[in-house]
Amino acid sequence: MNITGSDTSKRPAIDRAVSTLCSTVRCAVLGLLLSLTSVLVFTPVVNAAESVYTDREDVQDYIASLVDEHGFQAEEVRLLLANAERKQSILDAISKPAERTLEWKDYRKIFLTSDRIERGVTFWQDNAEVLARAESTYGVGAQYIVAIIGVETRYGKHMGKYRVLDALATLGFDYPPRAKFFRKELTEYLLMTREEGMDPRAQLGSYAGAMGFGQFISSSFRAYAVDFDGDGVRDILRNKTDAIGSVANYFKRHGWRGDSQVIVPVALQDPAADKLANQGEALRHTVGALRAQGVVVPCADNAAKAALFRMEAAAGTQYWVGLNDFYAITRYNHSSMYALAVHQLAEAIAAARSTSTALTNATENP
Repeated sequence: MNITGSDTSKRPAIDRAVSTLCSTVRCAVLGLLLSLTSVLVFTPVVNAAESVYTDREDVQDYIASLVDEHGFQAEEVRLLLANAERKQSILDAISKPAERTLEWKDYRKIFLTSDRIERGVTFWQDNAEVLARAESTYGVGAQYIVAIIGVETRYGKHMGKYRVLDALATLGFDYPPRAKFFRKELTEYLLMTREEGMDPRAQLGSYAGAMGFGQFISSSFRAYAVDFDGDGVRDILRNKTDAIGSVANYFKRHGWRGDSQVIVPVALQDPAADKLANQGEALRHTVGALRAQGVVVPCADNAAKAALFRMEAAAGTQYWVGLNDFYAITRYNHSSMYALAVHQLAEAIAAARSTSTALTNATENP
């Protein structure tokens, strides 16, 4: 019995038609899949960063110089720079650093805070043995090592969010005012990562490419970083011991002597002496010469080299005379405000630690 009500005599023709249709559809689908596969396999992936850098003539010349001068493989460097990303936020940040836009009264507030002082005391306590060894080895007061790390990264809390590769490529190829400097630092970075066995794509740092607890730029790493724990690796990015030793070594190599006076507040007996202020960080004068011009400098040798600085404080204009070790601090960052912030933070941390120690001793030994 035909329960479907269809005419079975027509079934073979219908089956042939369906088969033909299915075959046609399968071919069409298969053709589409093959077409898509060929696109995926044979169409090159266009990297946005590659179009920014590796197609540029100046970048190609730079790659050639790395091959000629340092023995890099051209394709290796090309692929690396193709991975670099231009960051507008980096260009924005470098155009307005605090040292250029703030007066001392506002700049000081950034670093001389109770939180940074307290964290400095804690950092000192947690790393007391290493800091004592660094002070003994290099002659740099522990409070200054701690203050540098405190100013630079809040004791390792903020070590930078940018890839160093991106920072140095952006500034080296897209920041004309200092392109030469940052291109040199990019070369130093590639040499550093090759020498130290680091992945150049993976390291993080500041918008200017500075790295680690003490924020060394690549050339400073190569020149001044030390393996202070003796494990065979110079690691200032993750190893506090190496970072502490490296900061101390940097100061020592830049002329730190450990003198009793770093910078002293002064007064102007003759207002005309103001013209001697803020002529740069270099010690252009002697204490005796400044005194002869009407600068009242307490407790300093006439023969000592010195520089006069004017700072706009909350209470009005202040004058300071920086001496040898103050100049050494400015070699870390070429700013008198930076160096004075480091100095005052170092003094505040040392005073707070001394008080804390005295209170602890009094409590434990009534």
